[in-house]
Amino acid sequence: MFRSSSSKWWFWVLVCLSLSLLVADRYWSGMSQVRSWLTVFTAPLQWVVDVPNQVWSAADRTLANREQLQQDNDRLRTQVLFLERQVQKMASTTAENIRLRELLNASQRLDERVLLADLIGVNPDPFQHQIVLNKGSNDNVYVGQAVLDAGGIMGQVVEVGPYTSRVLLITDAAHAIPVQVNRNGLRAIAFGEGVPGVLSLEHVPDTADITKGDLLISSGLGGRFPYGYPVGEVTEVIHDPGEPFALVKVKPSAQLDRSRHVLLLFPSPQPLVDPAAVPAEGADAQAGSVAAPASNTAANAGTSTPQKPAATASPAPSPDARKPDNKPKPAAGNAHTSAATPAAKKVATP
Repeated sequence: MFRSSSSKWWFWVLVCLSLSLLVADRYWSGMSQVRSWLTVFTAPLQWVVDVPNQVWSAADRTLANREQLQQDNDRLRTQVLFLERQVQKMASTTAENIRLRELLNASQRLDERVLLADLIGVNPDPFQHQIVLNKGSNDNVYVGQAVLDAGGIMGQVVEVGPYTSRVLLITDAAHAIPVQVNRNGLRAIAFGEGVPGVLSLEHVPDTADITKGDLLISSGLGGRFPYGYPVGEVTEVIHDPGEPFALVKVKPSAQLDRSRHVLLLFPSPQPLVDPAAVPAEGADAQAGSVAAPASNTAANAGTSTPQKPAATASPAPSPDARKPDNKPKPAAGNAHTSAATPAAKKVATP
């Protein structure tokens, strides 16, 4: 009872004090000074009372920032993943652009008309080095057409369809190509070994002027491959004691296992055989005796049906050509490469 009456008394005291302060603040100018003092004295209390609110606001901002940072992190990770994919694609595009530029520079150096083709298939048989191009008879591609990349000769067309064509690479065991040493004009026949990246020159005289590092180019004999295109580089010359011939290993100049863009060569009507590569005496007889077998080589490489004898007719041999030649013929080991034997005989003949 006493506590209840005391509480009421203090209530009315505070009400009267509040009303007095309101009236004094309205009509007494000195209350502004009192209000300033009260503000100074109550500031720490207000700060203490506001601490929980500040703590809650800081925690809320921290959690919001953490969530936003997590979202930004996930978004940036996704962007980085897409950008990395674009960078990888750009790297392959840049490499392809470089290859195309090299191929374009190679085509600009040619006198013949060329057709750009893309590699679309590779023969899975390890014993047949063949590729498939996306150009065919509708693009005027023909059997026996020379194929090269930015490095040099790759092979020749052996089968043509309306929209695709099949190319026999120079490393195939059924392929042979007449070549000559660029340094001195020494002629030979480069045979495919059936091994990627390896050619060989057989029946080269043991005393022939050929060394490691010599560049071999197409000699133009036979009319299938124009003169002057890189074929390969000599990597090894093997001299077998007691044997009259040396075995020469050659690395192809063309990127046979890497090139995806190639050139199909349309030779110009002018003869491309280097006059210095064929001696003036008996030149007609020699050219005729090599051209026909080389043509058979390319034809046989693309088909399993042998050529008729009438297709390999050559001009009548000159008196010098009738002289007997007791030198052994190169054993090509395949009906396709044996057609190039006459050219090898001339290499072995002093």
